[in-house]
Amino acid sequence: MFAFARHRQSRRPSLTPMIDVVFLLLVFFMLAARFGQDRAIPIATAGQGQDYSGPPRLIEVLPDGQQLNGERVDQDALLAQIDALTTTTDDTIVLRAGDGADVQRVVDMVELLSRGGYTQVVLVE
Repeated sequence: MFAFARHRQSRRPSLTPMIDVVFLLLVFFMLAARFGQDRAIPIATAGQGQDYSGPPRLIEVLPDGQQLNGERVDQDALLAQIDALTTTTDDTIVLRAGDGADVQRVVDMVELLSRGGYTQVVLVE
């Protein structure tokens, strides 16, 4: 005759793998989350800045440098040249991103002007 295997008692499923996955997801989302506040750069838009007066102060940010009023200038000498064109640090400075310039270079330029004490930076297209 046939010999059947003995009936085995059913086991409860183990929760250990599920707990491992939950903890891995928890660690992933904690590391991927952005904590803290984003920094904001104050930029005047059209109509918010003061009336423009004085000589032109146009800084064009290029992919490999910057130009002040159409002439290439070194970043270290930029603040000194802008000081010569302005009477106070509240004078308006126009900033334009050239073709191919990335956003980080524009942000770096705004921060440079901010460190120089200039408060009226207008970003144009």
